[in-house]
Amino acid sequence: MQHLQTHSLRHILSLAHPSAHHHVRQDHGFAKSARHRAYIALGSNLGDRVAMIEKALQLVQRDGSVRVLRTSGLWETKAMYVLDQDKFVNGACEVETSLSPIELLDKLQSVENEMGRVKVVDKGPRNIDLDILLYDQEVFLNERLQVPHKLMLERDFVLRPLCELIPDALLPPEASLPSGTLREQLARLPPLEDPVSTLTPLMRPGSTSIPPPITAGHSTRSTRVMSIINITPDSFSDGGKNYNAGPEALRRTIKSQIASGATIFDIGGQSTRPGAAVVSESEELSRILPVIKLIRSTPEANDVSISVDTYQSSIARAAIAAGADIINDVSAGLLDPRMLETVADLGCTVCLMHMRGTPSTMNEMTSYPDGVVQGVGEELLARVRAAEAAGVKRWRIILDPGIGFAKTLDQNLELLRRLGELREFPGLEGMPWLLGTSRKAFIGRVTGVQEARERTWGTAATVAASIQGGADIIRVHDVKEMAQVTTMSDAIWRV
Repeated sequence: MQHLQTHSLRHILSLAHPSAHHHVRQDHGFAKSARHRAYIALGSNLGDRVAMIEKALQLVQRDGSVRVLRTSGLWETKAMYVLDQDKFVNGACEVETSLSPIELLDKLQSVENEMGRVKVVDKGPRNIDLDILLYDQEVFLNERLQVPHKLMLERDFVLRPLCELIPDALLPPEASLPSGTLREQLARLPPLEDPVSTLTPLMRPGSTSIPPPITAGHSTRSTRVMSIINITPDSFSDGGKNYNAGPEALRRTIKSQIASGATIFDIGGQSTRPGAAVVSESEELSRILPVIKLIRSTPEANDVSISVDTYQSSIARAAIAAGADIINDVSAGLLDPRMLETVADLGCTVCLMHMRGTPSTMNEMTSYPDGVVQGVGEELLARVRAAEAAGVKRWRIILDPGIGFAKTLDQNLELLRRLGELREFPGLEGMPWLLGTSRKAFIGRVTGVQEARERTWGTAATVAASIQGGADIIRVHDVKEMAQVTTMSDAIWRV
């Protein structure tokens, strides 16, 4: 067991007696109509761990007595007490509830039982683990429950996700409890022997494919190659190549790109270049749905992820139903007010890209008074908060700084130079990043190459810079060439 700080919360709570401290409550005095704020620890190390946690949150909210407000990321960690077991995935969520502490405990335990949890060994393997960490500003004690949780201050895997939600929160104002914020409590723990990372799943709920999740915190992770499949006649970069291709030609392209290293396909049926014509919903669907079905019917693509490049919620819903995994929204939910709630309802992973205005107006919106890194960081954080408020889980969010969207040439270059700073922007730490620089106009301006499809060498330099800065996914047209750049860049910087 890890070394505890000077005041063990377990020891403190064992000394606290209800009659001695006015903050310590038994299970009475909680108004049924009142809404209470609680924080719940989430854990699993059996089966599809992410799916287990997501199912548990659905069941917890089923009768309306508990509402999940926000989630932390999901962190993969080694088992702490019983070491001979698989790694855990741990997280935390903030909830609003009308239940008293004991009623909330009953609710969580009923969900564990419904999901078939069987406790074989104390602190041993389990498919789902739900624990109350905090409840309002109360200290609660009886034979079944202690709040704050008796072991939370010795557990990195509890404090770390909790600090994503409420880093500056204090423990209840009980004289015997340690002082300092939760962030300070985490800093007091001894360093971990092995680095930990968040997990970001790349498959939709219920998918039978098993692409490995992104682990943005691991320095040795492999960069994912996302292949661009534009099904449009007016793409700036490929002149409608895929739009004019038949199914068998497209299948050959898909197989070839998988063989070259693509693990994600990003399908677009609506061009976002300035001045592009806006197509109808039916037209966009007619372009992308056959491609999704074609990829899903290709055996070689069993373990690839399908992303759909759209800013329309109706397209997103139809695409996920057809077998897509990820929604890649260039507007981060700004162009369709229903997008974020739709993504939350679908439970899928979403990429939130930074953009201002629309593709037609964005080039006039490049003023960043505090600098482009600060501006992009603040505006993406606002979109993350909006996504969380709509019910999107933090572990289902990927970020994109929007290279070429509402950015000047110099601002694009600065974002590439300073991507590492953006990854550490307060409130965005631990989240994965997608970079899409392929064949873009700023590369042509720097290199003097006017034809977009001939900007391979310039794109290669931006891909290498993206990986050096910490990108988790690179979105490219030239899969074979950029996969080689990615492999070499990973060998240099992913150590």
